[in-house]
Amino acid sequence: MSGAALGLEIVFVFFLALLILHRYGDFKKQHRLVIVATLLAWYLCFLIVFILPLDVSTTIYNRCKQATNSSPLENNNITGSYSAAVPVTGKHPCFKPWSYIPDGIMPIFWRVVYWTSQFLTWILLPFMQSYARSGGFSITGKIKTALIENAIYYGTYLLIFGAFLIYVAVNPNLHLEWNQLQTIGIAAANTWGLFLLVLLLGYGLVEIPRSHWNGAKRGYLLMKTYFKAAKLMTEKADAEENLEDIMECPTEYQEKMGRNMDDYEDFDEKHNTYPSEKSLVKLHKQVIYSVQRHRRTQVQWRILLEQAFYLEDVAKNETSATRQFVHTFQPQEPENRFIQYFYSPTVEWYWECLLRPWFYRILAVVLAVFSVIVVWSECTFFSTKPVLSLFAVFIQLAERTYNYIYIEIACFLSIFFLSICVYSTVFRIRVFNYYYLASHHQTDAYSLLFSGMLFCRLTPPLCLNFLGLTHMDSTISHQDTQPTAYTSIMGSMKVLSFIADGFYIYYPMLVVILCIATYFSLGTRCLNLLGFQQFMGDNDMTSDLVDEGKELIRREKRKRQRQEEGENRRREWKERYGNNREDSTRNRNVHTDPKESNYSETNTNRSVSKYTRSNNRTERDRIELLQDAEPLDFNAETFTDDPLESESGRYQPGGRYLSMSRSKIFDDV
Repeated sequence: MSGAALGLEIVFVFFLALLILHRYGDFKKQHRLVIVATLLAWYLCFLIVFILPLDVSTTIYNRCKQATNSSPLENNNITGSYSAAVPVTGKHPCFKPWSYIPDGIMPIFWRVVYWTSQFLTWILLPFMQSYARSGGFSITGKIKTALIENAIYYGTYLLIFGAFLIYVAVNPNLHLEWNQLQTIGIAAANTWGLFLLVLLLGYGLVEIPRSHWNGAKRGYLLMKTYFKAAKLMTEKADAEENLEDIMECPTEYQEKMGRNMDDYEDFDEKHNTYPSEKSLVKLHKQVIYSVQRHRRTQVQWRILLEQAFYLEDVAKNETSATRQFVHTFQPQEPENRFIQYFYSPTVEWYWECLLRPWFYRILAVVLAVFSVIVVWSECTFFSTKPVLSLFAVFIQLAERTYNYIYIEIACFLSIFFLSICVYSTVFRIRVFNYYYLASHHQTDAYSLLFSGMLFCRLTPPLCLNFLGLTHMDSTISHQDTQPTAYTSIMGSMKVLSFIADGFYIYYPMLVVILCIATYFSLGTRCLNLLGFQQFMGDNDMTSDLVDEGKELIRREKRKRQRQEEGENRRREWKERYGNNREDSTRNRNVHTDPKESNYSETNTNRSVSKYTRSNNRTERDRIELLQDAEPLDFNAETFTDDPLESESGRYQPGGRYLSMSRSKIFDDV
């Protein structure tokens, strides 16, 4: 099994990163270089998270060998237990873990992974961001734009690196060597990454358990969906308006052409100025952004409608006596037969209406316990005597018995939870419309590349923070023990003692303040004060948007119901009268007797009129179509679900449709 676990995880993580990227990116429409660069960044970051537990177990085994000064005993038992026949000399014998990685492989592996990720986040991905967002019409023009935009970006980080360099040069106790310069660069990158890490971690530690707890509240989810619908409709309308404005010729050129061009020859003789290449590049950039935003809002609106309809169905089915889940609308795409067989309406009812809320509550409690453990350990991991960090306590207890399976599982669950808290925040945050990870292949190239940059910057300090929590980092634990292969490539952080002994230890304690701020939703309240509407149950603006979203969803539901009813009527019409019409046409072609032809037409018209009288919903649907259309002069004071139901049985519209009523264009509907 030596090295097999490493190979399996390398392959598994690749397909995991590919699957997640496929959910957010569009492989068919986006540039291949953007897909490859983002996939490589995500893959390297996920790989570090999955491989680090193997590095920890291998390091513990190497420490055992160094302590006993004896040849290791081979053991194929993956549980790490030892035989009673082996002589014991006061210490546990050292057995190879099932996932042991031979010496010399891990340092090379970490060095390649780390420096590749740093090259991506500091050089390649920022350049590709500017290149992908550029509106140039040629490769040379896009490269030129990217270089100009990144000049300030690169200059800022060179200034920071120069400050660290000056500090080392002025300090008489330090000498400038290549290894020390490398350590300064790593320390600068990790310091910036740790600053972002604590901010995102403090939000995720509270928001993830709370979101799962709120996921068990059907009313809460439905209200939040209505709120999202109101906001998304505003964004959708703004995107459509912006796209229409961009697609038109710029105003200044319209004015010039209307003022100076009586005809084509006159315009050409006056030598009017044509749009410059720079203005066309700017216009091209705006068109690309507007088209992508318009398409994204359209897709998100359809997805949000399906989610709202489903939540309303769940609310209706909770009181069902038959305990079978009934959908208002059938899914547009046919489901797999395997899913239909096992996920029957009865199973769906028990899961959605009975089991799922309890599952989310239990999961929320478990995640909340993990969050408390992380917060406690972040505040106490610097204490080695006594050991207060719970992560370190668990790892040291397993190290005494050399239970490698337990060590790897504990390490993986710990770092995986930390990664979920950090990475999920990266997927949730939205910086206006410049950075936004949208699912269902609706993320633009700029946001994909920006997420790759964030992952590459956050993962190394995340791993160092995890090793500090478990006391596997000798720089933090101040113990003369063999370091892990991952920390060995970082160099000795003692070159910058104020960072290693100060910032790395005390700054993570701020996670407590961030967790408290997130729990009381201080950030959400500040955004509301600034005019950015956020979902808050005790806010008047939230209530207004919830009511608005509810009306939008109700209108879309009626529209879809009318569409389905119309399709059903057309299908029924075709089944009942399609054959009769074909027979009548065939008879008219064969028989030339006018009396017989008139008689056939009379019978057909009589049957049609009979069917029309029997189905009294035609006039009703026509009036509802007029009701939901956008009026030109609408002065109604009230809005009801069904204004057609009145005492007189006739429709009395609350507003006037000026152009429509005069031209009578809907008489044939």
